[in-house]
Amino acid sequence: MRSIRIAGIIVAIAAVTWLATRPTLRSAALLMDMTGAASGVRPWIPIGDFDVTTEDLQAPTRHGPIAARLYRTSARSAPALVVVPGVHGGGVDEPRLAALSRRISAAGANVLSAPLPDLRAYRLTPNATDMIEDVALWMASRGDLAPEKRVGLVGVSFAGGLALVAAGRPALKDRLTAVFALGAHADLPRVIRYLCMDAGAPKTLAPPHDYGVVLMLRASIPVVAPPEQQAALDSALVTFLDASSAESTDKTKSAALFETARMAEATLPEPSRGLMHAVNSRDVPALGRLLAPYAERIGGDPALSPARSPATHAPVFLLHGLDDNVIPSSEAGLLSSYLTSSGNSHVETLLTPLISHADARSNAKTADVWRLVRFWTRLWRAFEN
Repeated sequence: MRSIRIAGIIVAIAAVTWLATRPTLRSAALLMDMTGAASGVRPWIPIGDFDVTTEDLQAPTRHGPIAARLYRTSARSAPALVVVPGVHGGGVDEPRLAALSRRISAAGANVLSAPLPDLRAYRLTPNATDMIEDVALWMASRGDLAPEKRVGLVGVSFAGGLALVAAGRPALKDRLTAVFALGAHADLPRVIRYLCMDAGAPKTLAPPHDYGVVLMLRASIPVVAPPEQQAALDSALVTFLDASSAESTDKTKSAALFETARMAEATLPEPSRGLMHAVNSRDVPALGRLLAPYAERIGGDPALSPARSPATHAPVFLLHGLDDNVIPSSEAGLLSSYLTSSGNSHVETLLTPLISHADARSNAKTADVWRLVRFWTRLWRAFEN
């Protein structure tokens, strides 16, 4: 009898330990699946994937429907998440977005992947923020996906900032479990000045990537090019941005598009030709000197900046690459301070070298991986509440 009691105690301790560590193990498994880090260790983690089915659908918004993809998990009591990617030409089939959405769903969530039309067209607009609000409300109304009528909101890059603006609106009060923003901005004009290498930007920040300043050039076309040149310049800029978007997934396509952008430069009259030459030669200082004075005009609408909008009181998790050169990591601290000072009592921030801007890096130190696993574990628990 004594041996049976001892065996029972051991089983009970093992069960409690398993329940306590299971969220951490699931987070570790998910992060390994997403990044490929320590792939040799992954088979030893006793966490399997749930089955996932997909459905393409049209999510309704006030500005028209969005082509979205639903990833439905076989897990019971699964949290509902809306994932909004950043400024990128790809749709629901974009390889990184599709892989991210499927892996999160396989970890036990119903995921709505919702690339926004304006962001796919390389435009940051108030309409995009409205669409995030509407899609989150629509997802929360789906009783088969969100029985508690609450959803988690995930925004990547500039969509992270827009998601936080949407989260602070009255319609989403009590409809959000948590907001996760990866590489998000607090104040868009400040980020624009950083991308333009403005003298006021902190000297400790990483030199900006040219992709960001080209996005801002496109938004500035009405003030930098004559009306009769704007359509042709816009087309050339979109070609360059398409090339940049494809650079990490399809080198051949990207190279061909960059060549097309160079060829387009020769067909443009001045001043558009000079602008396109600066783009093709990645002359960020030249573009920055031109665009910095227009930072407020380009991005000053409060609907584009969390720090200029009412703050959400839902739990917020901010993850930012330490050396991000599109949206600098300093934005995470400023965003956290704004949310906290506005009354949000649950804001967690992690700056990590494991992420560049919105992409994972494979070179990882154990301490950095552990911090990320713990961050993701707390995030997942918030999504499940």
